Amino acid sequence: MDGKLLIAAILLVATLVIMWGLRRGWLARRGRQADLAPLPEVPAELDDAVAPVAPRVQYVSTTTAGDWLDRIAAQGLGMKANGRALVFPQGLIVAREGASDLWVPAGSIEVLRRESGMAGKFVEREGLVVVTWRLGERLLDTGLRTRSAADAAPLLEALRGIAPHAADALPRRDRDAAGS
Repeated sequence: MDGKLLIAAILLVATLVIMWGLRRGWLARRGRQADLAPLPEVPAELDDAVAPVAPRVQYVSTTTAGDWLDRIAAQGLGMKANGRALVFPQGLIVAREGASDLWVPAGSIEVLRRESGMAGKFVEREGLVVVTWRLGERLLDTGLRTRSAADAAPLLEALRGIAPHAADALPRRDRDAAGS
């Protein structure tokens, strides 16, 4: 076996081992998050409805609120996807290409803010719209990157319109716990 072929074989085996380890870690994370409450269903009356605000976005990920590295892998929430953020008076639908739609009822939204990044994406200052919402007993952060920077402020304003009770920042204790 010549040297180049041996090096190629070693690199191939190393790549396969690394990919196997990454997959195993992802599956373990999903297993640890098996207690996540079921995602709410999109209300049937919104199936063909036209949203008053519907910018193109990249769904970045959903993480544990305040912990931008703790990506939620369960129920398809951990993978990036392009799509639209459809804002209705009843809530937010994140219509994701290649994944099921994510429904966030207006009443479950607790914090609306802008951030520079979270697991899977880091951008310019305040380049992400982050929706903090309650799913069962867990508080989650869902990050959206508008395809046009000009769409971020109107999206946030529309979300504030359906969730006027939402705070502008996580409570201090949540931010401190995430940093420790």
